Amino acid sequence: MTTYILRRLLQSALILLGASFLVYILVAYSGDPLAELYQSSAPNKDQLIQQRIDWLDLDTPVVLRYFKWLGGAVACVAPFLGQCDLGVNLQNQPVTTALASAIPSTLQLVTAAVLLAIVLGVTIGIITALRQYSTFDYLITFLTFLFFSLPVFWVAVLLKEFGAIGFNDFLRDPVLSLQTIITIGLVVAVVVFLVTQGSLKRRLLFSVVGLAVGSGVAFYLSASQWFLYPGLGPALVAVFGAAIGVGCTILFAGLANKRALYSTLITVAIGVVVMLLIDPLLDRATFWLVAGLGVLAVGCGLIVGYLMGGYDRGQSMKAAGLTAFLVAGMVLLDRYFRTWPDYLNHPRVNRRPIATIGSSTTGLPEDFWFKGLDLYTHLLLPTAALVLISLAAYTRYSRASMLEVMGQDYVRTARAKGLPERVVITRHAFRNALIPIATIVAIDIGAMLGGAVITESIFSIPGMGTLFIQGVRLVDPNPVMGFFVVVGLMAVTFNMIADLAYSALDPRVRVKA
Repeated sequence: MTTYILRRLLQSALILLGASFLVYILVAYSGDPLAELYQSSAPNKDQLIQQRIDWLDLDTPVVLRYFKWLGGAVACVAPFLGQCDLGVNLQNQPVTTALASAIPSTLQLVTAAVLLAIVLGVTIGIITALRQYSTFDYLITFLTFLFFSLPVFWVAVLLKEFGAIGFNDFLRDPVLSLQTIITIGLVVAVVVFLVTQGSLKRRLLFSVVGLAVGSGVAFYLSASQWFLYPGLGPALVAVFGAAIGVGCTILFAGLANKRALYSTLITVAIGVVVMLLIDPLLDRATFWLVAGLGVLAVGCGLIVGYLMGGYDRGQSMKAAGLTAFLVAGMVLLDRYFRTWPDYLNHPRVNRRPIATIGSSTTGLPEDFWFKGLDLYTHLLLPTAALVLISLAAYTRYSRASMLEVMGQDYVRTARAKGLPERVVITRHAFRNALIPIATIVAIDIGAMLGGAVITESIFSIPGMGTLFIQGVRLVDPNPVMGFFVVVGLMAVTFNMIADLAYSALDPRVRVKA
């Protein structure tokens, strides 16, 4: 294993070396960084030109300049070799300083987009594979091909127009008309009809229920002004938590395992009680406090599952642990909902909460919940743009991988032994279906960063994409190379993780030198 990792690191270093040399040369010869100064009418033009020549070391030949840059860049990867130095930009600002302020914005955006795309894409892909050639499968196939063919800049512009401007205008008077309520109910009915299996009579019956529920929920949200004063409360947390508990039980143990079911329901009850007890504590919330409470919640669920025992204690622990995590998420969501009216009516927000530009709003109170809402409202649209594009690929790949696995001999053998279909899918098929997805994730990280360059430009997010575009436009090699270093290292790291994940997912695969 050690020999294999060292060999891969050496190969990656050689690839990065060659690629960085080409990128540096191409950017250096793409234009003249002094062009704007030559056209300047400033009285100290000659002094400014000489100053920039000194900053960027333009008197040195390009190839030698690259190797001087490389010496500082190597120290960023191996600090024991010296001090990290990626040069300065046209304003004499160190690139490391610019990256330090740009990387957090990009990582927040890309991390959220990647996680959502993987979870949603793989889940939808597995479901469509299990319901091959159904109406639901055809619908998802159409939508995935549609999203896959859309350019990210066009999706981003549409989201700004309808997701931000349209919704912000709606919040001035958030009342749904009767026609809109009926339309929402009809859309829900059509979706339920497409998703439901069985006879035509059964599908129509469920569609009527979907029409009633969809219209009823839309009417309630409009009549109660929920969009201005949202909330869940202990009652809804208990109801949704019970539904989550049943779902987790079905996923990990099956409803026949009563101990697993009881462990999830007990976890939900504990969560509702704790929600009421810790409410004063959350007024002084910090990131680490919330993270610590989340860890304690999952630990409590695992303990409940362990104490409930049963013939398979692990099933109860998994079901209760996931239930505790999701219930804790609902408690967190409820607290954000309760902060929403104050955030919405703040003078800096002015009832237009969904942001179209920037990564934050200045002048807000130094409150955990305010800052959180501001962060999420700024990330919402750019994250949605990246997720919609990547979601299609994950859905198609996971569907194809699951269909291939479901036709293997070991799956038929598992069914022949009389194992429940849930066990066949979760324990035998799903794990092996993830093997090709590991490669796609590693590749998609780089592609997502490339999409983030365009998305950050459209939404004016001061991230690495903005740094890269400005460097290319102004013929400023050092910021471009700083972007390259970060992206290159991430690509190398995730590709190595993908290789190591093969051996974890499939015992037949072993990493050898």
